[in-house]
Amino acid sequence: MIKIENKLFFLLAFLMASVVALSNYLVQFPINYFGLKNLLTYGAFSYPVAFLITDLSNRRYGKNTAKRIVYLGFALGIFLTLYFSTNYSDLISIRIAIGSGTAFLVAQLIDVHIFDRLRKKIWFIAPLTSSLIGSSIDTFLFFSISFYGTGVNWVTLSFGDLSVKIFVALTMLIPFRLLLYRIQEISSSNKKINV
Repeated sequence: MIKIENKLFFLLAFLMASVVALSNYLVQFPINYFGLKNLLTYGAFSYPVAFLITDLSNRRYGKNTAKRIVYLGFALGIFLTLYFSTNYSDLISIRIAIGSGTAFLVAQLIDVHIFDRLRKKIWFIAPLTSSLIGSSIDTFLFFSISFYGTGVNWVTLSFGDLSVKIFVALTMLIPFRLLLYRIQEISSSNKKINV
């Protein structure tokens, strides 16, 4: 029988992979409303959830296990991206996959490190700071690798994308706090069962 802790670990890794694959697909589509076509893609709304997952993993399991979740989520996410949303006859689509993988791995590992350093501060300092820094690094790495020299106005898109990510990072503090409490409850009940 798989323990609840193992189920939670694999659930977090699967959710991470799903967010990565979904975001890689959605980033190909600019928002065509309210004059946002050159400022924002749909991927900006889904991707910050990856930082929520990383931060919950880090808070629950610690730095090393959070890194394992990032690596597993990365591997699954890239596989899903390459399988479902990469058009191999389109160079930009391939660059999106490469840019996504590079930016994701660098930003998430930096997020894990920053979160770990700040984990003993007030509860919201670690997830907010690590998500803001990670999102900034991720955004500029992703857009420069994916769209530099293509004619796509990637600098403007990256600033629009980052603005949404900052907003979402702030709103993710609410589910972070609620989910953290729930994860702690599950872990406590699992320890009582195993005693």
